[in-house]
Amino acid sequence: MITHIRPAICMIALFTLLTGVIFPLAFVGIGQAAFPFQANGSLLIRNNQVVGSALIGQNFTAPGYFHPRPSAHMGPDPKDASKQVATPYDASESGASNLAATSKALLDRITASAKDLGGAKIPADAVTTSASGLDPDISPENAASQIARVAAARHTTPQAVAAIVAGATHEPLLGFIGQERVDVLAANLALDAAH
Repeated sequence: MITHIRPAICMIALFTLLTGVIFPLAFVGIGQAAFPFQANGSLLIRNNQVVGSALIGQNFTAPGYFHPRPSAHMGPDPKDASKQVATPYDASESGASNLAATSKALLDRITASAKDLGGAKIPADAVTTSASGLDPDISPENAASQIARVAAARHTTPQAVAAIVAGATHEPLLGFIGQERVDVLAANLALDAAH
C-alpha cells in the first residue's frame, strides 16, 4: 500500500510546488521585467503622487471635470451594515447591477440620470453603467455633451476643452477592434494642467 501512496504524495508535493509557487513567481517576474507599468496596476503618477490608474475609472463629480459612466457598485453602509449604499468606482470590487432591462429600479435610475442631464439627445453611456462598474472611458459623444459645462466651470472656451478631448481620445485597436473612446482621467488631468 505504501508503494501506491508514496508516488501520489510526491506528485501532490511536486505539482503544488510547481503550480503554486514556481509558475506564479515566474509569471510575476516576467510581467515585472517585460511590462512593469501594466504589472503594477497601470498607475498614473503626477508630482510623485499616484493620481489614479489608467484601467480603473474614478468618480469625478465637480462641474469642471468630465464625468465618467455611472457606476452601479453598492457596498455596506458604514453607519449600518444591514443597509447598502452606493460605492461608485470602488476598485476592491467589480460588477454590474445585474438589473434586467425591464427592471423598475433600473428604469427609474436611468430616467433620473437623464432628467439631471437634461437635453434632448443623451448618449447611452451617460446614463448606463458598464459591466465592470469601473470603466475609465466614455464615448466621444458623451464627452462632447459635457464640453459646454466643463468650459463654463473652468472659464475657458469650448474649443480649448474640445482640443483636450481630442488629445484624450483613443482610436480602436488596430483600427477596428473596439470603439473610439475618451480617457476620462487623462482628459481631466490635461484640464488641470491647462487651466
